[in-house]
Amino acid sequence: MTDSTPSFPTGTILGYPRIGRRRELKHAVEAAWAGRIGLDELERIAADLRRTTRERLVQLGLGRDDSSIPESFSFYDQVLDAAVTVAAVPTRFADVVAADGSIDLTGYFALARGRAEDAPLEMTKWFDSNYHYLVPEIGAATDFHLASDRLVREVEEARADGFVTRPTIVGPVTFLLLSKAADGEAEGFRPLDRLADLLPVYVELLERLAAVGAQWVQLDEPGLVADGFDATDAEITAAVTQAYELLGAVAARPSLFVTTPYGEPGAALGALAASPVEALHLDLVRGSVPADLDDDTRRALATKTLVAGVIDGHNVWRGDLAAAFAAASSLRELSEHVSVSTSTSLLHVPHDTADEPVLDARLLSWLAFADQKVEQVAVLARGFVQGRDAIAAELDAASAALADKLDAPGVRVSAVRERQAALSPIDRERGDEDERVSSQSAALGLPSLPTTTIGSFPQTADIRRARSCLLRGELSHDEYVALMRAEIGRVVELQEEIGLDVIVHGEPERNDMVQYFAENLDGFAVTTNGWVQSYGSRCTRPSILWGDVSRPAPITVDWSTYAQSLTPKPVKGMLTGPVTILAWSFVRDDQPLGETADQVALALRDEIADLEAAGIGVIQVDEPALRELLPLRERNRPSYLDWSVGAFRLAASGVVPATQIHTHLCYSEFGTVIDAIRGLDADVTSIEAARSRMEIVDDIAANGFDHGIGPGVYDIHSPRVPSVAEVVELIDRAVAAVPEKLLWINPDCGLKTRGYDETVASLRNVVEATRQVRARL
Repeated sequence: MTDSTPSFPTGTILGYPRIGRRRELKHAVEAAWAGRIGLDELERIAADLRRTTRERLVQLGLGRDDSSIPESFSFYDQVLDAAVTVAAVPTRFADVVAADGSIDLTGYFALARGRAEDAPLEMTKWFDSNYHYLVPEIGAATDFHLASDRLVREVEEARADGFVTRPTIVGPVTFLLLSKAADGEAEGFRPLDRLADLLPVYVELLERLAAVGAQWVQLDEPGLVADGFDATDAEITAAVTQAYELLGAVAARPSLFVTTPYGEPGAALGALAASPVEALHLDLVRGSVPADLDDDTRRALATKTLVAGVIDGHNVWRGDLAAAFAAASSLRELSEHVSVSTSTSLLHVPHDTADEPVLDARLLSWLAFADQKVEQVAVLARGFVQGRDAIAAELDAASAALADKLDAPGVRVSAVRERQAALSPIDRERGDEDERVSSQSAALGLPSLPTTTIGSFPQTADIRRARSCLLRGELSHDEYVALMRAEIGRVVELQEEIGLDVIVHGEPERNDMVQYFAENLDGFAVTTNGWVQSYGSRCTRPSILWGDVSRPAPITVDWSTYAQSLTPKPVKGMLTGPVTILAWSFVRDDQPLGETADQVALALRDEIADLEAAGIGVIQVDEPALRELLPLRERNRPSYLDWSVGAFRLAASGVVPATQIHTHLCYSEFGTVIDAIRGLDADVTSIEAARSRMEIVDDIAANGFDHGIGPGVYDIHSPRVPSVAEVVELIDRAVAAVPEKLLWINPDCGLKTRGYDETVASLRNVVEATRQVRARL
């Protein structure tokens, strides 16, 4: 640091929820897509939301004029924002770039959602979270230039309102690591190879930001904390050096704040320390400072502001504030300039516990949502300035809440723990696979390339209205059941008419694939307004798993058996798997995840037994989050895969050979976890494949897979209706890699978020395409 460097704020956050306390952004974006409002009105609503956010953060303890408020808004996704900023546009969308080189909001949404025959950017999970990002496509000829000045305009907007904020963008190294090679690129081409061409755009952006008064800029580099990219550690470290030496040398620029959330930056830490950046963030919730830092790195870190990420941005527990203060204080051994922050952006947590009127008061006292976490940062920052004694009362209150959580009734239940203790290896074994295949073939009588869906059908306004009326007491339970049965009847009839081979009941009774089970299992609580962004305008309400888990009564049996009574075709029972229930909930942090997963698995095992006893011969246990929780560093993965695969097998291994167990994974990077998927020992695995144009078949061909497999042929995350020819092409590619007897045909994921017109048209095309391929085979 130099005397001319502006002081970094003592307390800050890496990002804040951008959807609005009542999902204002979601509703506005979807209204614009539907043509109910214009883009000018959408821009106005977004600007009002940003202004409200800035004022709220000042109320919570951040500064109005010290760059402590991050400018982290997005209409859809922060990686898409970076792609549009630097004009990383696939050739099929070349026309969204105007003559002056700019890209407007219409083009932005086209990249996100697709249009006509142009598929959108691929989507996948953001590190080990349930957030999804859009994958940029970069080729040797991608024309990088500054195509959007939106971030500059938002800084100007803030200054006009009296705020000095910190513009935030995905850093250049992570941006390229997260990108994929554009179609048709030469073998061996990597987006990272274009770093030298990309950096001048970041230089121009820094200069533009400085010109409008930005004092600091935040460059997010979470790619440095993960393994599995198409680059060695040495290559990534060299890229970090190249990028930040160049950006640091820009004469007229804001000071640089580089973040490394979700883990430890490993070898890249030394390169960041040696670079000219002025402030470095370290995630001290998921990582720690290496004990064996070399002398050069220590000397370099002493010249930086070290920003301690000690408030968990990934979970909702109030946590141990005293321990957080101690962890942040420990960085003073490396630098006299230390600030406190969240470990990640707060986009992963809901807005405010004050918005939860029905949660138990005792449970609420254990929680901290985004607003409470901002307040915690402000408390720790005050302690740094005034000394620990100045915040002793707040530290003690947090410690008391932590102790109360450990001792509360329901947190530890003897019967649950005794059942866990009695488990043996045989409880996770299904028996001979050949016997299962033979028994299931005889019981189900399915054709080659059997067709099915993943489970949910569109949730119409009438369905949502009925659920709301039930909650408000305007519908009786019996009236609600009658309405849901009528919907199930329509869905079953529709599937038979379309020609699907394995039927689902459509899940009209389910508000969410995890929350529905949380509402019916002991040990969980559900929120009223605890919305978080999953992708784009899609929001979820993660449940809170606070105590030992058990199933007091059957959950899905009546719905599945009613559907089976309406059709001679097999009906799939639909359950959410133990790993996904954990991944898409806020989970207790007082015991290992594997122990909690086994508790959920035992509850599901009981449900599966009841479904089987009721005559349901196909049962799907969805695990779309299996890849999501995979540790970012390879050295930590074996233990995770051991307990996660074990939990699934515990749930599914109590059935007879004739019962066919399915599982489903989406956006899972199949090749990364293929051994784990094989280890699940499910009879059939369906997986996302359409948006990536069936890329997973290469992994299947390379690694082999001897269970049933259903690579998706219909991308349900886009409103596009795939043509018959498009689906035939995908099926042909799958048939070339997968033995016909193992191949299933299905969409990528559930259909809950789609409309009926596009769903019916798409499923008709899927079935027709399957018939055409069957005829050739």
